[in-house]
Amino acid sequence: MNGTDAAVSALFELARKKDRVIAAIDGRCAAGKTTLAERISKELDCNIFHMDDFFLRPEQRTPQRLELPGGNIDSERFLCEVLLPLSNKKAVIYRPYNCQTGKLSDAVTVPQKRINIVEGSYSCHPDLRAYYDFCIFLDVDSDEQLRRITVRDPDKAERFRSKWIPLEEKYFSAFDIQGSADMTVKT
Repeated sequence: MNGTDAAVSALFELARKKDRVIAAIDGRCAAGKTTLAERISKELDCNIFHMDDFFLRPEQRTPQRLELPGGNIDSERFLCEVLLPLSNKKAVIYRPYNCQTGKLSDAVTVPQKRINIVEGSYSCHPDLRAYYDFCIFLDVDSDEQLRRITVRDPDKAERFRSKWIPLEEKYFSAFDIQGSADMTVKT
């Protein structure tokens, strides 16, 4: 059984034991977090929430905030709009952040499901970790990571290498995200 099969199996077993599961898939960019979440969604009926929908809005991007490990995500809004309703078995109503416009989009309503997956870097931030039943960390070696990023969008590869990867690594290191995960999968 490969690592992604093991992750699907672990979530399936957890869902057999609990009436509601909230799981997070964190890890390095281009490690396959979105792909794994989509695979889980095909095999298990679940909601997927993307941390990319919770980037800071321009007015929130102060030097002090961006200096914090994981500070470029609006974890407070994510907690209030997604994790607290899920924890209380309620529908989730949130406004995704649109990177192109720099603004919040119209509200999205997501009905409660038994299994709920949060995918994206920063999803296992210590301010959010207590709300998860299971955390998966996806790892990828740096050469493969850069290759995948370049294939995905050659124009953005340098920005990832110089900005986004260092921000993620700072967060992973500061909070030992990989070490605190319930499972690590090397992709």
